[in-house]
Amino acid sequence: MSETWIEETLYDNWGQRFRVVRELARVRSPFQDIVVFESDSHGRVLLLDGVVQITERDEFVYQEMLTHVPLFSHPDPRRVLIIGAGDGGVLRRVLEHPGVEKAVMVEIDGAVIELSKEHLPSIAQDAWTNPRAEVIVGDGIDYVARAPDASFDVIIVDSTDPIGVGEVLFTDSFYEQCARVLSAQGLIVNQCGVPFMQADELHETSLRRAKFFPHVSAYVAAVPTYVGGFMTLGIASKASLAGQDVQSVRARAQAAGLVGKTQYWTPEIHVGSFNLPPYIAQHLPAGKA
Repeated sequence: MSETWIEETLYDNWGQRFRVVRELARVRSPFQDIVVFESDSHGRVLLLDGVVQITERDEFVYQEMLTHVPLFSHPDPRRVLIIGAGDGGVLRRVLEHPGVEKAVMVEIDGAVIELSKEHLPSIAQDAWTNPRAEVIVGDGIDYVARAPDASFDVIIVDSTDPIGVGEVLFTDSFYEQCARVLSAQGLIVNQCGVPFMQADELHETSLRRAKFFPHVSAYVAAVPTYVGGFMTLGIASKASLAGQDVQSVRARAQAAGLVGKTQYWTPEIHVGSFNLPPYIAQHLPAGKA
């Protein structure tokens, strides 16, 4: 019996492939090609337009770092906007913070949500029915443009790379509107690619955000299926993030009941993740951290 493999198509000169146990779904939505399959090595895997978005085995790395770092960097995050993240993993982690009063998630592709509910239920768990959650199938750009001034404390953008459906989430106009809808100490986080292969993504995104936020930085996470070394997560804030230390982050995590319940994020990892290797740090705007 012949083996079936699925190869990621992110790069034309380097890649990874997965041995398929069984294909669970293959859908062409109005926005993108969606494939969900069960792999031999990483559990169930979600691909959008041929690019790995999440796997059951290592999703905790990306989801925890995309969520816990910004929520423990903001002094009192109560209102959180999530753009993208159709698998529900970020929503789940946001709702682990008891101080969050409202989490609004806006995902443009309803098919991603439905397929994730059906085939990847372990990622979101019961987040979909949490009373503090509002899940909207719609355009995140339009939602931000219509949102009132200072209506959110934290914006988390979990998008594909700046091509195709995700491209509009990396523009000047989007970041300008995000700055408007964020509160006085508000901050925004979004993935900025793997700089070993996608350095322009971090550089250009950081320059764009620096036009509208006085503090621009990035931190790293080692996600096995985002090949090429560290993934960077760009963070831009209205107030300085300086002064964070392990003790203060740990105290907040203990108050939230999260100490010992994460698989990657810890107070030490939180603080240390901002110490960037020079090959990554050189792509950030000088004097903006």
